Amino acid sequence: MNYGEIKKIDIANGEGVRVSLFVSGCRIHCPGCFNACTWDFFYGKPFTKETEDEVISALSPEFIEGLTVLGGEPFEPENQAVLAPFLERVRETYPKKTIWCYTGYVSDVDLIPQDGKKRTEFTDRMLKCIDTLVDGPFILEQKDLSLQFRGSKNQRIIKGPFIK
Repeated sequence: MNYGEIKKIDIANGEGVRVSLFVSGCRIHCPGCFNACTWDFFYGKPFTKETEDEVISALSPEFIEGLTVLGGEPFEPENQAVLAPFLERVRETYPKKTIWCYTGYVSDVDLIPQDGKKRTEFTDRMLKCIDTLVDGPFILEQKDLSLQFRGSKNQRIIKGPFIK
């Protein structure tokens, strides 16, 4: 998996001050996407053990509320394989910090059902770690700059748990 950027101080992508990881790779290609450069799975840099350690370290200050993962698309199958163990490490290292994740897929259609089109062997592992999921594709015609933590009216902010 590649990533496009790590923001070590971010207040735009979830509650409180957060560390945000922008993964690369997205097949949705929403018209008007604010981060279209991350559609390319090869954009940015490889997500290595050193990168993982850098994010873990960036999460250590007490004022950091948690981690946000967005993209690109975290729930592309290739990204799930890397993110599942990473999110488990974050959860184990910082059990009191929150994990937010943004996805252009619809959780109760594409991720949670057993026949969901983006469901893999790693999906439940990711969902177990995530506290808040912002789901749904960005729809340019429903763009609303007044919305907090989302870009279009169809997108939902959903609090977990997602998997019992």
